[in-house]
Amino acid sequence: MNQENRPGEWAKARQLPSPNQDARPQNEVSLLLLHAISLPPGQFSGDAIEALFTNRLHPGEHPFFAEIAHLRVSAHLLIRRDGACVQFVDTDRRAWHAGRSLWWDPALSEWRSRLNDFSVGIELEGDDVTPFTRAQYAALVEAVGWLMARYPNVTPQRITSHAKVAPLRKTDPGPAFDWAYFRQQLTLATF
Repeated sequence: MNQENRPGEWAKARQLPSPNQDARPQNEVSLLLLHAISLPPGQFSGDAIEALFTNRLHPGEHPFFAEIAHLRVSAHLLIRRDGACVQFVDTDRRAWHAGRSLWWDPALSEWRSRLNDFSVGIELEGDDVTPFTRAQYAALVEAVGWLMARYPNVTPQRITSHAKVAPLRKTDPGPAFDWAYFRQQLTLATF
C-alpha cells in the first residue's frame, strides 16, 4: 500500500482513482451506504467493476456492458470476494453511488436527499442470492471501524443499504447479505 496516503485514503486498500467524483458541498460524512455489484451480473472476479468505475468498460465485451458502459458512477470502496479492497474515491470527496434516493436522518428528524453529498459508498462484490464471504465481512468491519474513527457522526445506526434508500429502484446488497452477522462482528470488533 502507498505509505503516503491522504487522510481519506484507507491504507489497507489498493488505490485506483475514479474520475467520477467531486468535492463534497459541506464536507459532511454521516452515513455509510452498503451496495452489492457483480459484472456481468452473477459473475465474480475480473476487472469489469474497476473498468465501470474508471470509465473503461468496453460495451462489446458482454451484452450487459452495452447497457451500462455510458454510466458515470463510482463508489468509495469495493470489497472483493477474497476480502481485498480497492478504493476509487477519497472518502473526503463525493463518489457517485447513491443515485435518486431518500434517507430519514434521525438526528435532524427529516428526510434527506442528495445522499452522495454526505455518505460513503461501499460496494461488496456480490449479488442478491449468493452469500457474501467471511473475508468480505471481516474487511467490511475493518473498513467501517476506520470510517467511524475518521467521522464521528458515523455510528452503527447510520449504516444502511442501497435498497432502503432507493426501494423502488434497488435491492442491494440484497437478502444474501447477513445484517445480523455483520452487526455482531462490528460489535465484537476492537478498533
